Amino acid sequence: MKVYGAVVDNETRCTHYHTEKDIIAIKFKCCNHYYPCYKCHEEDADHKIERWQKEQFDELAILCGSCQKELTILAYMHTASCPHCQATFNERCSAHYPIYFE
Repeated sequence: MKVYGAVVDNETRCTHYHTEKDIIAIKFKCCNHYYPCYKCHEEDADHKIERWQKEQFDELAILCGSCQKELTILAYMHTASCPHCQATFNERCSAHYPIYFE
């Protein structure tokens, strides 16, 4: 899976967010490309972010950087770790949900 933006390692960490738990990438609805964060999208894309609507939360749009498996938005929002490999996600990412999700 190709991840765009300022990616710094193979677990999708970027120059903006690179703690041990920063291991997800988000598929942006507006361009169908995975980015580690909204800052990477803003720097790389030539368009504004389009948020996922609630009725689309069953879409596979989250990539676990640890195991490279995709999760639905809803599954991601209701877990603290990857259901496939149990890698822990950064709980502070929820502060950015309004940027990505309705």
